[in-house]
Amino acid sequence: MNKRIPYALFAIVLVAAGCTPAPKETKIADPGTQVSGTVELWHFFTEREADAIDTVVKDFESSHPNIKVTIKPGQDDAKVTQAIGAGNGPDVGLSYSTDIVGKFCSSGAWVDLGQYISRDKVDLNQLNATTRSYTEFDGKRCAMPFLADAYGMYYNKDLFAKAGIAGPPKTLDELTEDAKKLTVKNADGSLKTVGFLPLFDFYENAPAHLAPAVGAKWLTADGKSAVGTDPAWKTLLTWQKSLIDWYGYDNLVKFRAGLGDEFSADNAFQKGQVAINIDAEYRLAFLKDQAPSLKYGVAPLPTSDPARYGGGYVTGNILGIGKNAKNPEAAWELIKYLTTNDQAVTKLAGLLKNVPTTTKSLADPALNADADFKAFIDIFNNPNSSTTPPTASGPAYQETFQQFLLNVQSGKVKNLDSGLADADKQINNVMNLGG
Repeated sequence: MNKRIPYALFAIVLVAAGCTPAPKETKIADPGTQVSGTVELWHFFTEREADAIDTVVKDFESSHPNIKVTIKPGQDDAKVTQAIGAGNGPDVGLSYSTDIVGKFCSSGAWVDLGQYISRDKVDLNQLNATTRSYTEFDGKRCAMPFLADAYGMYYNKDLFAKAGIAGPPKTLDELTEDAKKLTVKNADGSLKTVGFLPLFDFYENAPAHLAPAVGAKWLTADGKSAVGTDPAWKTLLTWQKSLIDWYGYDNLVKFRAGLGDEFSADNAFQKGQVAINIDAEYRLAFLKDQAPSLKYGVAPLPTSDPARYGGGYVTGNILGIGKNAKNPEAAWELIKYLTTNDQAVTKLAGLLKNVPTTTKSLADPALNADADFKAFIDIFNNPNSSTTPPTASGPAYQETFQQFLLNVQSGKVKNLDSGLADADKQINNVMNLGG
């Protein structure tokens, strides 16, 4: 399950992670050398999901009897990066954010895995092209993909039937039309049920997750901000603001204030308060656990251009070896097992309900037998799917743009063209590229 933390905190811990000089490249063992000892794994999962990690790590220990793994669950990115900066980070860190890859690779917080990959002749072509792109930066691969998240659309079948809607919307215009039909108001005019809640600060409505709906680009060929020059962003923001204006911004804010936490049983989609919701494949496990009686369907994101339909946002969890790892060889053995062993990847995907990342695991008959899960595998494989590009400044460009979008949706930005041009300058400044 992919999560995000506020950039202000992210910036602090990323600086801490890279504030000490990167160590010299460690000489790796010769091919065939027996690896042994203890390796420490830190990850962010808890409860049901942490149990899944334990299960597959035990499989690893059974097949690697000379290696013992100690696991520290519930460690978010802030804790991991702070520990690396303090010189006592884990051998292996499991992160929920692909956005840190550029910073970690360029700073040396995570070591370059290229030497291990080359020695062990690991075929990276078995990994999806998108996951390969978000696990390396500037020619350095410091991470490997630990399953993936594909974002699409969930819709409430009972509410659709009640509103006389036959199936999920495929275009943004259809989404607008359906959202209005599905919206129900109370006697006093306040919102009772919302067809689609378009606010950018609601649950998974991040600009990154919606960008594939219009094919929007984040960066230009020379690495600068593209939000002011790519017309797709204006298309997305104009559509979103129009729907917000139909609802009334204040009405949406008031409605959102009464909704439950995204990852609790009171999730608004699970409670039937929101009929259409953007979310990833991991929601399937939450629905089974927290709302087993809900009748829902899944589909790709609606798009501005029907030719782009079928894609979505792709991201995932990543594994890396910390620069102060005590047992880097054992750390690599664990990472290699969790990310390239087809049997392990398939098992993890089934337990966590995350998209697998190797060619063989993606084609596993058992995973594809679940129609809803297969829908996300199809999104993951679709050529119209995209991810956010890594940068040396981490997620700064996204967080800066997010703040601009909050001003747009609240009506503070009066001229969208000039606002987007100014956002370009702000993003380039936070990426240290100038205006």
